[in-house]
Amino acid sequence: MNRVLPILTVLFAIVVIWYTAAIGMNAPWQTTLNTRAELTDVPFTDFALQTWAQDRPVLPAPHQVIGEIWNATVALEFNSRRSLAYHGWITLSSTLLGFVLGTALGVALAVVIVHNEAANRSLMPWIIASQTIPILAIAPMVVVGLGAVGITGTVPRALISMYLSFFPVVVGMVKGLRSPEAIQLDLMRTYDATTWQTFWKLRWPAAMPMLFASMKVGIAISLIGAVVSELSNAAGGGLGVRLLTGSYNGQTIQIWAALFIAAALAAVLVMIVGAAERVVNTRMGARP
Repeated sequence: MNRVLPILTVLFAIVVIWYTAAIGMNAPWQTTLNTRAELTDVPFTDFALQTWAQDRPVLPAPHQVIGEIWNATVALEFNSRRSLAYHGWITLSSTLLGFVLGTALGVALAVVIVHNEAANRSLMPWIIASQTIPILAIAPMVVVGLGAVGITGTVPRALISMYLSFFPVVVGMVKGLRSPEAIQLDLMRTYDATTWQTFWKLRWPAAMPMLFASMKVGIAISLIGAVVSELSNAAGGGLGVRLLTGSYNGQTIQIWAALFIAAALAAVLVMIVGAAERVVNTRMGARP
């Protein structure tokens, strides 16, 4: 109970602030509607309820977003083009593939950088520079370019996710693989350990905390990459498409529902990585 109460308190405060903000942001349009309907002297309670029930509010009320999520998931068939579950699965597929590719690429680059000074001097500056290019500029080029040669679907979106997710893994793994102290490396040389044995028995275990920390960042940013890539291909589906169509049609409730689904997916994925970290730490003998 001591752990749950602070969470419930913060959640309650967020909901109260949200409902209050909805009244203020939706009030101008509701006043216009009431004026057109020749409704005067509307009590504040009724006016607040009106602002929470608009079809296209500036800021949807929490119950409107929850209702939209229910109607667009449970109340619809999974393969419906209007289903958030369907679009969420498309985004999740791209996210997971991009995350796996990005993690593998990041670990491989980190191993090369740590064991080769020339690679360290030549690769790291370019890896850092690659993240200065806006993803909104890269995504259309990748999606449209690969589509021109017949590569469509999950792969182009996954490549955008990989582009974003590999960077934190590279940086984290380089730091993790270099974390063993000099005395520990000297001890391995005293035991006449090979480079591979030093890597597998010393550097790799020492890098595990940094690897999982980087993966948590990578899995979340991989989802962002998947959503951004979907904005360049409205026909492919995904939560990014739902955000785009909602923006075009002024369906703010649809936009917020898609955002909440994306946030929930990111939270679940980070929790899964955290669970995997606990399992690995237990197997390595770490205390819980």
